[in-house]
Amino acid sequence: MAWFQKSEVVIAGILVLAMILIGLVNPAFWSLDNMFSLLRSNVIIGIMALGVLLVMISGGIDVSFPAFAVAAMYLTIKAMIWFNYDGVVLPFVAAATMGALFGCLNAFFVYKFRMIPLIVTLGTGSMVRGFLLGVVGTSMININKMPDALIDFGKSDIINMVKPDGTTYGLTAMILVYVGLAVALHLVLRHTMIGRGVYALGGDPEAASRVGFNIRKITFFIYCVAGALAGFAGLLHSGMIWLANPRDFVGLELDVIAAVVLGGASIFGGRGSVLGTMLGVFMLVMVKNSLIIMKIDTTWQRVVVGVIIVIATAITAWRDRRANA
Repeated sequence: MAWFQKSEVVIAGILVLAMILIGLVNPAFWSLDNMFSLLRSNVIIGIMALGVLLVMISGGIDVSFPAFAVAAMYLTIKAMIWFNYDGVVLPFVAAATMGALFGCLNAFFVYKFRMIPLIVTLGTGSMVRGFLLGVVGTSMININKMPDALIDFGKSDIINMVKPDGTTYGLTAMILVYVGLAVALHLVLRHTMIGRGVYALGGDPEAASRVGFNIRKITFFIYCVAGALAGFAGLLHSGMIWLANPRDFVGLELDVIAAVVLGGASIFGGRGSVLGTMLGVFMLVMVKNSLIIMKIDTTWQRVVVGVIIVIATAITAWRDRRANA
């Protein structure tokens, strides 16, 4: 019975039920092409959600990651064009490092001045995006100027299929990158001392400090990793869509936070899992995808996301109150 009480099992059950219902309403949902498209849509949101999960487990909220992602993406691609560089490893390292440095700024204010993470990340996100648009520029880099190696990497597939009309579709290899990062974060959270420290910090910072956890080290680890994941996801996003737009990711923080909360993470800290977050991401993407298939206006899609956030947060708060009763 204890196994069925786990959040991940409950979320998986709801997800399967939702898939069945959506499939009954619209059989096109079950097409292989749509399934591959769903998995592709999970990649960028999912990688960002892993970073947000870290912050939420520690008891904070991060809304700066979209700005960090777009800044790392745009500046890295600008540098690739300036230096006529056509590799992929170094740019991804550079984008992740840039994101980590931005995250370090968050950690500094959160730890040094004991500031509320939501306020800090609102400020740093606004500063970074403002700098990008005001100083670097707002011109979009289209496919004609994009580095070929980045495009080739982003469009690589694991499986390729051909439709009856001759058009092709496939399962992106980027899903392996997403899963690899998720497994790595899961191992860190569950099997390392710093991972246990993240949960301890979210549960009770004072108690975590008293039992010997280095709060400064843990705080910087959390926000630097979250920033690095955002920077990495930003560049990967550019490679997958074959352009770099400095205005991308506006409003994405709502979707990502909704997915993490939907995946069972507590808004009060101390609880959350990588598997639950991945299931939450898939559920959110699936709902939005289904609304698109049913030709629901994008305005109403935002309404649905807002409702999901409110309901998921209410359920989390109710569960936490019962656990503490």
